[in-house]
Amino acid sequence: MPTLDMPDRPHPDSFRKQARALQRAVRAGDAAALARLVRHHPRALPDDTSGFRLSAAQLVVAREHGFASWSRLVRYLETVAEHGWETRLGAVPADDPAGEFCRLACLTYSREDGPERWGRARRLLAQQPGLTTGDIRAAAAAARPDDVAGLLAEEPGRAVERGGPSGWRPLFHLVYSRFDPDVPVERVLAVARLLLDAGADPDDGYLFDALPSPFTLLTGVFGHGELGSGRQPRHPHWRELGTLLLEAGADPNDAQTLYNRMFEPDDSHLELLFEYGLGTGDGGPWKARIPEAATPAEMLRVQLRWAVEHHQSARVRLLVEHGVDFRSPFEGDGPAWSPGDGRTPVELARLNGDTGIADHLLARGAPPPVADPVDELIAAAFRADRSAVERVRAGHPEVVADARRRRPGLVVWAASRASTETVVLLVGLGFDVNAYGRGDAPVEEPWETALHHSAVDGDVELTRRLLDLGADPDLRDRRFDATPLDWARHFHRSSTAALLAPVTTAPVSED
Repeated sequence: MPTLDMPDRPHPDSFRKQARALQRAVRAGDAAALARLVRHHPRALPDDTSGFRLSAAQLVVAREHGFASWSRLVRYLETVAEHGWETRLGAVPADDPAGEFCRLACLTYSREDGPERWGRARRLLAQQPGLTTGDIRAAAAAARPDDVAGLLAEEPGRAVERGGPSGWRPLFHLVYSRFDPDVPVERVLAVARLLLDAGADPDDGYLFDALPSPFTLLTGVFGHGELGSGRQPRHPHWRELGTLLLEAGADPNDAQTLYNRMFEPDDSHLELLFEYGLGTGDGGPWKARIPEAATPAEMLRVQLRWAVEHHQSARVRLLVEHGVDFRSPFEGDGPAWSPGDGRTPVELARLNGDTGIADHLLARGAPPPVADPVDELIAAAFRADRSAVERVRAGHPEVVADARRRRPGLVVWAASRASTETVVLLVGLGFDVNAYGRGDAPVEEPWETALHHSAVDGDVELTRRLLDLGADPDLRDRRFDATPLDWARHFHRSSTAALLAPVTTAPVSED
């Protein structure tokens, strides 16, 4: 598992300098350098480090960034150089009207995305309707087949040329365009066919900020993401356009699509992708470019874990129906929202109080979980089953103390996923109402409090109960340094903002 993040604009020279610096530090006996060597080198620390080789230092640097070897790291850097894109470019105005229209019309998967931006694109095109006649990327973003056809007739190679403010190819502009929700499907498909017939790659994509999960054409078709469907919606003709790309050969095993769409319960994207082989094959051209990328089976296991932990019962059933492994425990390294902690899907379902999912998996043949008093206590609490909680406590007098030690931030997860009664029950058991944790994953990481989540969810009842239980409205989260009131106001949750405003201490003026 990587211990260092990849920089936004990685260059091989910087990694070579890191390796040389590590080589010198190891030879000098630096304790921190020796610790890095012990952690990431497959062989034991040598008795004599004076001859520590540069190749060994390169291996350590590669493994620190999640690559099995130096050659794999170098190969990835070459892939980034060829396919990389920086989201910061979405905020930089273009010098020409056609380029500016492309910038404003398309999703950039940055904080710039949203209706206001697309409105500016519509106004610009209305003011300068001819800007699409000389620029194939603008013509594609506007879905104007006559202009695209004319430009390709002049120069067919334009279909595969990168350009514009983002350095994207024309088909990418068509697929990521969102400025016109009423664009006719006939125009969209006509432009897509023209570009594909002229050589556009249906698996085209870019590595945003050097992240290893490519944003492909399919990613743009299906949309969504961490900013939600309002600011990163799917393409207005996602099904027709997605089908066209899949029939043209796009690989359905699209990790970024699966991630972007996992936050909401709609499974229409999965249904279409399964029709074209999601979960099968070798992972396609992007897996070939990035061997460290997840396999199709691993992608779907991540989806299963998320669905189990977030009460997405229909998605669990769909994944099971399509052969996703629901029996084995989740093991190995993974991101915080898909940790390999050794639990099975059934154990996770019970732990989150979802007896429906657990019963379905058991009925399909999943092995029953091994009893664990702490898990039984938490599962009973998440079902808000007080009698079951008391039965577990009676049989295991230390179970509450053990649970608090194991899951000190559990109230945060409960506030984002369970009922108000569960939160009240947990606080009554001694869990800290002001504990820091994560609401998007059941892991212990001090990000925010339960009150932050009730505020951003607009949950007045839970917010009121948390305050009654002693929740501190002045606590600031550890990522954005914001109070629950700040969260409510940022996401326009007027109901909880009105409740929190009178009890939140105003910041002290620096004047």
